[in-house]
Amino acid sequence: MIETSRLILRPWEDRDRDAAYAMTQDAAVMAYLPALDRAGSDAMVDRIMAMQAEHGHTFWVMERRQDGAMLGMCGFCPPRPPLAEYEIGWRLASAAWGQGYGAEAARATLDWAWAHRDMASIVAITFRGNAKSRRLMERIGMTHAPAEDFDHPALPPDDPLRPHVLYRIHRPM
Repeated sequence: MIETSRLILRPWEDRDRDAAYAMTQDAAVMAYLPALDRAGSDAMVDRIMAMQAEHGHTFWVMERRQDGAMLGMCGFCPPRPPLAEYEIGWRLASAAWGQGYGAEAARATLDWAWAHRDMASIVAITFRGNAKSRRLMERIGMTHAPAEDFDHPALPPDDPLRPHVLYRIHRPM
């Protein structure tokens, strides 16, 4: 568990499934992500929980300390194709946007990753047109690596969400 002044990042529990599903039904949240039905949302939670069990970290639940509300998720995962480096990522409920929660959670995740994992850098990816996520990447010190932008292989060739950008941050000296 990671704690900041306003947030708790913690492993997923079955009680989080309804909030995760609600987030996947918010058109604003999913604007740059493939749509998920209830089965798809539950499968996502299953994958995230399995990652936690296997690696000791995942895209953790982001919970507001003040009231225990689930605001989204933030964390990192081990390298997986097409990426060769650890990846940091986040997804916030739209009601939590614009309040600094994403940056707070991402910075705490980076601090935890540098302290607990031996890696030279961490990357983040998003759809090319996702300006909010790209601004957050820059806010936490990540730099765009345009030569490494790619078409996401999990999306069909004609999917407009396929073009992705890659940002990177290096381990602090």
